[in-house]
Amino acid sequence: MTATVKTLREGVDLTEFFRRVRAANTRLLLLDYDGTLAPFHLDPAQARPYPGVCERLDAIMENARTRLVLISGRWTRDLLPLLTLRRRPEIWGSHGWEQLTPDGGYAVAPIGETALARLLDADVLEARIVALGGRCERKPGGFAVHWRGLAPNQIADIRSDVFENWMDQGLHRDLVWHDFDGGVELRAPGRHKGYVVDTLLAEAPGAVAAYLGDDLTDEDAFRAIKDKGLGILVRPEFRPTEADLWLRPPAELLDFLDRWRDAGNAR
Repeated sequence: MTATVKTLREGVDLTEFFRRVRAANTRLLLLDYDGTLAPFHLDPAQARPYPGVCERLDAIMENARTRLVLISGRWTRDLLPLLTLRRRPEIWGSHGWEQLTPDGGYAVAPIGETALARLLDADVLEARIVALGGRCERKPGGFAVHWRGLAPNQIADIRSDVFENWMDQGLHRDLVWHDFDGGVELRAPGRHKGYVVDTLLAEAPGAVAAYLGDDLTDEDAFRAIKDKGLGILVRPEFRPTEADLWLRPPAELLDFLDRWRDAGNAR
């Protein structure tokens, strides 16, 4: 691991962590997508993984002792075309509202009727947001507003408009406001990335686990994995975080994946 990788919590020892990965019968490698495995792009449909990522994920998935899971805010149908993998990983999309299994099984968690109705109410925002230069995204359990690449005054206008509607229309009573890098999402309560991490850890007691993410929405996952595995912030610039470690993509990300692959194949 290169010297620029920063340990953020006392007692974190990567050499010891990968020794545990090597010895473990069960491993969980949990990965955010945008900003973590792939750089952000003004057009999300062009946000391809960093060169070398897919080859490493394929190599890791060849070892059955690692359960590799992508945990993304994206709708899974929008994420799949970006993955040039030999085999399909497990994906939890829309911040945990969807689960797609490697064999193609797909499920959406039940969304409360009130929250679902409120998400439909949020649709009236779309015309105004588009007029202000933003982009809206509907997905299971959430309504996201994107402003990446816009001028500061445009972002301020969009954010203000969304907030006023969220309050004036009473959406705040049934939907949760979530900031992310490049926008805001109004989401039905009950699911987030931390929920997914809790679920996966409960299904694999004793597993050696790591979660890699970059955004504010990954903080729930970092809190969920704390003291149960390793939380890793992946981004070019540091920000305050609950993660245990900070590394910069792509070089340090690829190095981490290489070490996981090598540790998994060591016995």
